[in-house]
Amino acid sequence: MRAFALLFGAVLSACAANQAAPLLVCLPGGPGRWLPPVGLRGWALAAVENAPVGDAGVKAIEAAIEEARKKQAIDPRRVYLVGQDDEAALVFYAVSRRPDLWAAAAAIGGDPSAAIETNRLFSANAKLVPLLWITVALEREALAPVRARLSAAGFPVESRAASEFGYDQLLDWFAGHTREEFPEKVDCETGSPEFARCYWAEITKFDPARRNDVLEATRVQPGTGAQLGGNGLVIATDAPGPGALVRSLAVNYKGPLKVDDRIVSIAGKEIADGRQYAQVMSEWTEAKTVGLLIQRGKERVRVEDRIVIPPREEKATARVQAQFLPDTRELLVISRGAAELKLNLPAYWTPCPINWNGDDLGTAGEAGCWLLAPGGKARKCE
Repeated sequence: MRAFALLFGAVLSACAANQAAPLLVCLPGGPGRWLPPVGLRGWALAAVENAPVGDAGVKAIEAAIEEARKKQAIDPRRVYLVGQDDEAALVFYAVSRRPDLWAAAAAIGGDPSAAIETNRLFSANAKLVPLLWITVALEREALAPVRARLSAAGFPVESRAASEFGYDQLLDWFAGHTREEFPEKVDCETGSPEFARCYWAEITKFDPARRNDVLEATRVQPGTGAQLGGNGLVIATDAPGPGALVRSLAVNYKGPLKVDDRIVSIAGKEIADGRQYAQVMSEWTEAKTVGLLIQRGKERVRVEDRIVIPPREEKATARVQAQFLPDTRELLVISRGAAELKLNLPAYWTPCPINWNGDDLGTAGEAGCWLLAPGGKARKCE
């Protein structure tokens, strides 16, 4: 299945076409609307399609960026991400999972709850990526509980009113941000070896026994994970009522629900819209079969389906903080749950001594990849 399509503005100037261009990665929801303003600036545009909120969605984004680089020179310091409405949650997820890709990101409307419920949204990862969340007044009020969960975890988000930002204003905001290839301080948390890169630091071996109370968990706390019909049910959280609109179902789903059904009550509890459905599910603690009232076209139908509570993935995580101190030219690394690290160091930092969790690992004498392992000395990667 083709996971992405690549679009470029037709009005790129000859000069811009020969230079490394900024890249706007646009999640589904109307990439054509971005073509005129992006093209006039000489930017490239990559439209990612069929990208779910999760690792598969991030991989589709990575593939789109790589395809863009095959078509023309892309400036890696100016790669931006935007998603609207139902795709807004993937913006939050991609910032947490691959922060090193982005100079800045923006979510237009939408609800990040789906990203939070993956159990993989970490505030540490988002510290270096300016993230803009553009909403209207009614949405800000309805999403107050979600904002509170982000705030409690310290997840950095800049909020703006939709009335302040058109397409040109948002592109101006993007243009004001560039990604630093080697930030002096990085901080990332992950539970996956596939997403263990933290800019110039990477966790290459995990060991949950290597605890470090200095580094707390930075996870944005999800709900219980309860879900009608198991994994694969997608509710349109932004759609108005009545009820919660069923956007899609798992391929192997065999229950009574159908796409475009509206769930108006669960176990006798009225469901006004998709956001209330998400709130009810986040607080549900028991796997059981329940009665549902469904609005299907003009009819209301009573059915039964099962609420399941799947086991959480990536309960155990590793976290690494690494900092280059320019005054003393030292490199300090603190980690939790990491048994081996790789550091990719620029020439203007070396030579520099490396200290990992209080242990002297010797000196990195030159630029490039250095491998760190407990009880040994830093050595060049093979």
